[in-house]
Amino acid sequence: MITFYDCSTAPSPRRARILLAEKGISHETVQVDLKTGEQLGEAYRRINPLSTVPALQLESGTVLTDNAAITAYLEAQYPAPALLGITFEEKAEIASWNWRVEFEGLLAIAEALRNSSPSMKERALPGPVNYQQIPELAQRGLARIQQFFVTLNAHLADREYVATDRFSIADITAVVTVDFARVVKIKVDEQYPHIQRWRALMAQRESMSL
Repeated sequence: MITFYDCSTAPSPRRARILLAEKGISHETVQVDLKTGEQLGEAYRRINPLSTVPALQLESGTVLTDNAAITAYLEAQYPAPALLGITFEEKAEIASWNWRVEFEGLLAIAEALRNSSPSMKERALPGPVNYQQIPELAQRGLARIQQFFVTLNAHLADREYVATDRFSIADITAVVTVDFARVVKIKVDEQYPHIQRWRALMAQRESMSL
């Protein structure tokens, strides 16, 4: 059985956790406590030298250490339901929007949080190397996420899903992004009615409670 290294409070492993649930894949879960720095300890670094979560250890012993690899593997190994698209055009549209949500949204929140939170002093970037915070990047991150929500709200004005006409990995990444924005005190309120409608639709999926 595959083993999923998770942290229940972190956004990145939540993306993989939702994906595993949507595909109905049986797995063992090992929690990694980021608050205590367990990811930096020798035991976990033997599993994932990058000192990040999520990580997915396959039955072969191979360890996938990022969401891109985990998503690619699970989609290939368990193709139904197809969350990366079916046709060439669907695959391209989903890949494009998944990247936009991650780069313009999720990473912007991380930029704001990691460069402002006292608990992340000298931990401005994840991984085994310490980096100093840059306060200006925190301000830029807040501006970026606010602009992204304007973009996403307009995009969802006449559609049910972020990409194509069905649920996809882009919706998973967007749900995690919208929910994670609360840590930098940005909420999807009435000024984003289309995001609110879409998020309510997503809430009907059992995986979104994970």
